[in-house]
Amino acid sequence: MTRVWKWNRPVTVREVLEDLQQERSIAYTTVMTVLDNLHQKGWVRREAEGRAYRYEAVSTRAAYAAALMNEAWAQSDNPAAALVAFFGMMSEEQRIALRDAVRMVQGPETAEPATAGSPGSTGSTGENPGSATESDGR
Repeated sequence: MTRVWKWNRPVTVREVLEDLQQERSIAYTTVMTVLDNLHQKGWVRREAEGRAYRYEAVSTRAAYAAALMNEAWAQSDNPAAALVAFFGMMSEEQRIALRDAVRMVQGPETAEPATAGSPGSTGSTGENPGSATESDGR
C-alpha cells in the first residue's frame, strides 16, 4: 500500500515492481499477488488496461491508519484502559497532534469546560450541589 499511496495515481504491477527493485530483489509474481490480495480485501480498486491492471488506493493512508486503530480499539474488553495505555505510549509530538485533532473534531465553537471551583462551575455533575435533595424533598 505504501507504494500505491506514494505514487498517488493508478499504478501497474510493473511500476511498483521497478520501484521496489531499487531497494531489493523481488519477483513480479510477488508484487502481482500482493496487489491482487489488496484488491480482494477492498483496499485498492483496479481497472484493466490492455493485458494489465492499474491499481489505485480506495482510501487515504490516514483513513487506513484510523481504521486499524478503530479495529484494535474495538477488540479491547476495556476500551478506556486501552486508550490510557495507548496515550501513555505516545511521544509529546503525538500528544500535541492528538490535541489538535480533538480540537478539529470539536470545532471552534466548543469551549474549554470550566474547572471545579472556577467562576461558572457547578461541580462535577453540572448540577448545583444539593439540588437533588431539594427537588425530591429528601
